[in-house]
Amino acid sequence: MSQAAERYALALFQTAQKHQVTAEVEQDLREVKKVFAMTPELYQLMVSPKLSSEKRINLINELFKQGNQYVINTIQLIAERGRLNEVGELVDAYITLSNDAQGIQDAKVYSTRPLTEEERTSISTVFAQKVGKQALRIENIVDPSLIGGLRLQIGNRIYDSSISTKLTRLQRQLIG
Repeated sequence: MSQAAERYALALFQTAQKHQVTAEVEQDLREVKKVFAMTPELYQLMVSPKLSSEKRINLINELFKQGNQYVINTIQLIAERGRLNEVGELVDAYITLSNDAQGIQDAKVYSTRPLTEEERTSISTVFAQKVGKQALRIENIVDPSLIGGLRLQIGNRIYDSSISTKLTRLQRQLIG
């Protein structure tokens, strides 16, 4: 992650904290990242040297007019400085700062079917303690190839109790 992205994220986080809008800013940043990821042609237009600075700012204002003003100002600033390619890193850095302040960590839970709210809470409670956090923000990914059980990814840690993994291990043991 670039130092510039981290600095922008820290400045934005401190401003959001000061004005008590950290959750709103985080939500808007996630949307910005999603918009750029889902529309690569828009991203290419935004970083194009053919687009004048004024048109770029107008486009940012138009695209994100419903968003938080601190987010819009930050995106405009990094656009003016030719660092729009670091938006994804800025969002990730902001989320990390926000999560740390709340004692939360993002986790991906792979399951054969959507998790119930009760299951999410239970997984969050058990695994948050294992990683020294108060809670997990769970993204549930349905993966029928697991056959049963769960696979959990928290940062760079993976907890795997899926039947497909157990079968693979058993197969290795039997084949030798």
